[in-house]
Amino acid sequence: MSDSNLFQPDKLSIVDFRIQQAQMENPEAFELSQVVGHKVGNELNVGYNLELKLAKADLVVKIQSDSGGHNAEEAMAKFHFVYIFKVENLDELTRVDGEGVEIDGRLANAIASVAYSTSRGVLLTRLQGTALQDFVLPVIDPNELLTNLEHT
Repeated sequence: MSDSNLFQPDKLSIVDFRIQQAQMENPEAFELSQVVGHKVGNELNVGYNLELKLAKADLVVKIQSDSGGHNAEEAMAKFHFVYIFKVENLDELTRVDGEGVEIDGRLANAIASVAYSTSRGVLLTRLQGTALQDFVLPVIDPNELLTNLEHT
């Protein structure tokens, strides 16, 4: 892997998408008008298949309403999204040595960005008509998702 900018967005494409888990707790007596905010947690894991030039991103999003104690129970949801990306020039963006695989940071950032932002749109539709209908996955720096990321 050289230092030149080998990452090219047009060589990255989503070839498969699945929702592995969609779990919601929508309390019966929940008052949507009492919600003052939401708590959200994200976890991203990315794996690569160098031979097939594929990357797999697993994104787990956990959401909980915050009604400041005005609701007896909070609404909660957990979604697990799986994205399979084709990376046409993956061999140029990786370096394999005795310590493992080094992935170009721009590729990892792009995978995190696309998976996260696509999940935002999916959540907007999936949460309609629920106690979490006003939740929008916040815009974040995709590098936050990559902080504890392990490449496999």
